[in-house]
Amino acid sequence: MRLPDEAEPTAEINIVPMIDVIFSILAFVIISTMFLTRSEGLPINLPSAKTAEPQETKQINVTIEPDGDIFVDRQPIEVNSLKSSITGLIGENQQGLVIINADKQVDHGRVVTVMDMVRQVQGAKLAIAATKQ
Repeated sequence: MRLPDEAEPTAEINIVPMIDVIFSILAFVIISTMFLTRSEGLPINLPSAKTAEPQETKQINVTIEPDGDIFVDRQPIEVNSLKSSITGLIGENQQGLVIINADKQVDHGRVVTVMDMVRQVQGAKLAIAATKQ
């Protein structure tokens, strides 16, 4: 029972635990975003230029399956028509990046044949896809 002379207890909201939780979440977000960036090269400061333009290169995927079948951008193709197909995809006077995705069970000679055909295409740069260990 409360007496009429007694003061009513004031209601308080303690925000210190809420601030601790918010700072913990903030620290987690900051630390986790550091691992989202992946830098494959060395950190450098690039120079700037007023006439700099992004270079658009066409990316073409050449896949060689374990049985030796060849695909250009998921379309089956014969080895003999590989050069003309890549030339048509890149176009004249343009650059293109041809990525060879060869299964590790594919015969080495088959991969070298595909690489040789790609190197004959004017403006084609060659890359071989691999998984990082």
